[in-house]
Amino acid sequence: MAEGQKVEMPRVKLGSQGLEVSRLGYGCMGLSGVYNAPVPEEHGISIIKDAFSKGITFFDTSDIYGIDRANEILVGKALKQLPREKVQLATKFGVFKIEPTQVTVKGTPEYARSCCEGSLRRLGVEYIDLYYIHRIDTTVPIEETMGELKKLVEEGKIKYIGLSEANTDTIRRAHAVHPITALQMEYSLWSREIEEEIIPLCRELGIGIVPYSPIGRGFFGGRGIVESVPANSQLAIHPRFTGTNFEQNKIIYARIEALAKKHGCIPAQLALAWVHHQGDDMVPIPGTTKIKNLDDNIGSVRVKLTKDDVKEITDAVPANQVAGASKPGNLLKASWRFATTPLPKDSWLSA
Repeated sequence: MAEGQKVEMPRVKLGSQGLEVSRLGYGCMGLSGVYNAPVPEEHGISIIKDAFSKGITFFDTSDIYGIDRANEILVGKALKQLPREKVQLATKFGVFKIEPTQVTVKGTPEYARSCCEGSLRRLGVEYIDLYYIHRIDTTVPIEETMGELKKLVEEGKIKYIGLSEANTDTIRRAHAVHPITALQMEYSLWSREIEEEIIPLCRELGIGIVPYSPIGRGFFGGRGIVESVPANSQLAIHPRFTGTNFEQNKIIYARIEALAKKHGCIPAQLALAWVHHQGDDMVPIPGTTKIKNLDDNIGSVRVKLTKDDVKEITDAVPANQVAGASKPGNLLKASWRFATTPLPKDSWLSA
């Protein structure tokens, strides 16, 4: 987005239950570490405030992001400087413990309630606009977890319920207890696994889709990441960013870079615009710690694509040519060498 050009941020309905949000959201996770070192609190607050001043009103966090829940605390401090009624706040619960070799999730009704109350305290708010089950506890019937969330809606502590990383059966069963407003999943040009079953089901049920990592975990963010992944980043051990996989994926980047020039934008904007053009029911939540990148992301809403353009971009990233798994189960253990505590270093599983 060129300096001095203001982008009018559109607003859309997320799901069919009444939640209205900005066309582009903001993922707050990175402010507390994972892909990079945590930013100073005042910097994180300024980024959130800047995003709001430019039309972004949909902010995403979780009780598992950051050391000692630092991300929710940071977001809460930023909210005190913003008009609460104009912000759509999303947070999550369900990841109980992260250890070097496993992630423990918990979805009991008692845990759901205690997490919600803890998030309300840390965020300093009276209600949460969109409350997600971050990961599904397969030892607890989803109906039990949803039953408690339904009570929290009735009590006014949350307004809408969301799911993250849920399969089709779980989505249907959860939706039967109380309408699901949004499903958060990884979705981008090079991670399109949800297209076959998940997206059609969400549209059948009137559930909005919130793609996380919509720029391919930063892969389409620019030459800097493609040429050299920082050694202290989680990406340094991600299969798609290492070895021969990385070299093969650079070919894909070059194609998107060429198409971005054709459309008068940068690759990150084209990647986001592609997500936008999958439907108005999709609200991506890219995160960044830099104002310039924030401005570039916001500029993506101005990129207009025809159906033929979308097909050309899609065809430039064939699924069978993307090298490396998107979320391998062994990544958590491998990434542990970067962790200083169990909480902040969970990029492979976090939105």
